[in-house]
Amino acid sequence: MLSVLVIDDQKPMLEVIRLFLERFGNMNVKTALSAKEALELLMNSTFDAMVVDYDLPEINGIDFLKMLRARGDTTPVIIFTGVGREYAAIQALNNGADFFLKKGDDAQSQLLEMVHMIRQAVDRRNLGRGPGTTQKILSDALNFFHQAAYVIDREGKVMVWNKGMEKMTGVVEGDILGKGDWDYSIPFFGHRAPMLSDLIFQDDTTLLENNYTIIEKEKGTIVAWIKAIPEEGRQTILWMKSTALYDSKGMFIGVMGKIRDITEEMGPELFNKPENVITSAVPLESTSSLPIGMFDKILGKAKASYKEGLRLSFREGKYTEAIPFFDQAIEIDPSLAYVWHDRGVCYREIGKDTDALRNFDKAVELAPGDEEFLFSSGEMLKKIGILRQRRDLIESAVQVLNRVVELNPNHAEAWNSLGVCSKELGKEALSRQYYEKSRELIKHGKNKKKTRNLDMLV
Repeated sequence: MLSVLVIDDQKPMLEVIRLFLERFGNMNVKTALSAKEALELLMNSTFDAMVVDYDLPEINGIDFLKMLRARGDTTPVIIFTGVGREYAAIQALNNGADFFLKKGDDAQSQLLEMVHMIRQAVDRRNLGRGPGTTQKILSDALNFFHQAAYVIDREGKVMVWNKGMEKMTGVVEGDILGKGDWDYSIPFFGHRAPMLSDLIFQDDTTLLENNYTIIEKEKGTIVAWIKAIPEEGRQTILWMKSTALYDSKGMFIGVMGKIRDITEEMGPELFNKPENVITSAVPLESTSSLPIGMFDKILGKAKASYKEGLRLSFREGKYTEAIPFFDQAIEIDPSLAYVWHDRGVCYREIGKDTDALRNFDKAVELAPGDEEFLFSSGEMLKKIGILRQRRDLIESAVQVLNRVVELNPNHAEAWNSLGVCSKELGKEALSRQYYEKSRELIKHGKNKKKTRNLDMLV
């Protein structure tokens, strides 16, 4: 509901305007009989718009308007006056009024026009008098950083297309501004399709139906990735973040979107995965709530459950079905690090990255010197860090991967992952050193890493 301040020294007219705006304009109206009274109200209140009579005592409408604009108040103002004051219209508009309305005989028609002017002025001011002002501010802000970013307005038309988008797509800003109907998706998909910014207010089901895999979601912001397979060109994995934009009054004005091509960082792994919602961080379930006797351990029930889980996951790729067997093994003996790890593998394969990381971390906690468990944890930290644009997680991945190469300096994959992380952190020179180390190990046949013989275990 819009809040409006009406200033007029004629009390009957003031009451008529108030009742009409409240009843037919669905507005919350405050009134003042003079400019001085209005200025006192404005010391503690703000309004979406003001209707000001030109012929006010002591301080007339134009002088009141000048005072507002001189102190930086940009609230929309409609100047309201009697017939024969045409020169006042020029004064009003030159001093920052949004509209000028003449009083006349047809009161109802004038008041309807007033409602229309108020709404139009508020909309225009919220968008910076049309797209110009807001567009300039957003464009300057988005061009301040190098990542590809854009803004679409409430109608889905492109308002801003920064230098990063030009570089990523080859489409210059002048050719895309004002375009709608998903035109801006063509450089990514090869055809028109909803971008994440178009789906920001949709439910999870709609997002999944449009092939987006949700990473994080909160009110007004979504982070997701999608496989982009244009009709011509290479397959890519695109990381996207979209945020709804509101003005200071809480009015929705558009959506900002950011995009990254993370194909190189994530490798071909995500192309072979089903799109699943990546679950939010939740505590691991308690694994020691049931007292289990030593006979269960002696009889090998934990090992039997583990082997069945491993058979289902490793041999048959039935990761979801394997998890309950790993659960049983952990209930019997929560100290089995390899069970935690292999349960983490199942969560990783079905796309529940946060649960996978928590299981890997538990395995590392139980066996802090195990190279395999450390590497799994580091890789998952790297993946989540890149997908969620979390520098802290990428830095944690570097710490874990450094422990891996300390244990095994010939672990080429760990050196390569250190290169990826360093590149993400902006350490280009260090990244090149790590990549070169990985290539040298592979080139000279020195690459080796610890792996368990799962065939033998099964």
